[in-house]
Amino acid sequence: MIRPSQQDARYVAYIVLLRVADGAYSDLALDSELKRSALDQRDRRFVTELVYGVLRLRGRIDFALGCFCNQPLPRLQSEVQWLLRLGAYQLLEMDRVPAHAAVDATVELARKLGLASLTGILNGVLRALDRGRDEIPWPQPQQIRPYLERVCSLPTWLAKEVMRLLPNQQARALGEALAQPARQSVRVNTLKTDRDSFLDLLCAAGHEARRCTFAPEGVVLERRGEQRLQGDEEGLYQVQDEASMLIAHLLDAQPGQRILDACAAPGGKTTHLAALTANQAEIVAVDKSPQRVELIEQGARRLGCNRISAHVWDMTLAADFLIPESFDRVLLDAPCSGIGVLRRNPEGRWNKTAADLRQLAALQQRLLAQTATLVRPGGLLLYSVCSFSHIESNDVIDSFIAEHPNFTLDPLPAQLPAHWASVFAPAGTLRTYPHCHEGMDAFFAARLRRRA
Repeated sequence: MIRPSQQDARYVAYIVLLRVADGAYSDLALDSELKRSALDQRDRRFVTELVYGVLRLRGRIDFALGCFCNQPLPRLQSEVQWLLRLGAYQLLEMDRVPAHAAVDATVELARKLGLASLTGILNGVLRALDRGRDEIPWPQPQQIRPYLERVCSLPTWLAKEVMRLLPNQQARALGEALAQPARQSVRVNTLKTDRDSFLDLLCAAGHEARRCTFAPEGVVLERRGEQRLQGDEEGLYQVQDEASMLIAHLLDAQPGQRILDACAAPGGKTTHLAALTANQAEIVAVDKSPQRVELIEQGARRLGCNRISAHVWDMTLAADFLIPESFDRVLLDAPCSGIGVLRRNPEGRWNKTAADLRQLAALQQRLLAQTATLVRPGGLLLYSVCSFSHIESNDVIDSFIAEHPNFTLDPLPAQLPAHWASVFAPAGTLRTYPHCHEGMDAFFAARLRRRA
């Protein structure tokens, strides 16, 4: 066997996919493998597209492969499945990769991996897919569930959840949006610069960017140049989706207040709160993972947020260092299914089930009950999740209010810009969808006020 080189982009993508199949997070596995490689920027982008594309569209790819494979795909050994998916993604989704290159490179990679006995099936299936791609019996949009599963690449449990929540046309639109790559956006760090100055910096370096529609600090990267983004080491920006940027604004944090971010890692919303209060608020950030608390501290130092104290703690339990009724504002960005950010964490489609939503909702209820004890009378508790499931959003809030009569659902701030009205649900909560709100992730947030 000739071991493939770390300079082989397809090999690096293959290794990342195997690690994800073993339970790794795609972003962490991709980052670590790219750091070990000697790939240039173009090949790094190629690897990134392969990894996220295969994971995001696995359902679509597997349906297409199933039309040309003599045996069910799940019966093939794992290595063959992932090699077929790598080759098929290039054939079906990457016009700039010639078909012969996609097939030959996949077969050659198998040979270098010591899988020479499997090159015949790889070559045969991929060449058949190339010849017959125009004859694949894709479901039509009006066949809503097959369309969601086989074209939009949603697992059955998630297709059912989308259909339960939305009428067919909206369900199709959401499914199609979740099948697309996520747009790239960053939050400008207003402790160090302003949005217009940062846009000028990006433009001068050859990047194309524009202002976000809703978040006043947000910048959408429409096309990246060859250079890295300027200002990373200087802390001029934080990578963050626009929907996530809206959350800190809803808390109405003010200088001089005591603020708790109860499930804070990796710290994007924590440092945003610091920027919104001009480093004039006392912010306590808590997370149960020591490694993730280190990320909060690193981010705070990089961005110049000097009034954040980070602690390791499980917020389902009472903490001696958190005095009851002592915080003016509490943010609970709760652990959730992450189905609202599947474009960024595509493996979430395949490693979760409907039962997980109910288990997570129970955890969210416990976290809400515990953090509620820390809110002073008259203070605010903001609950948010990156999920569109009502199990994790409306149902959690309704149950909490029923069990805690000292809290009421508080209307979202009147001082917010008028054009934010499109992201507010009738009940006074925030709900964003990628197919409705210019490509933002799907988020939910509800603001609760403790009675004085």
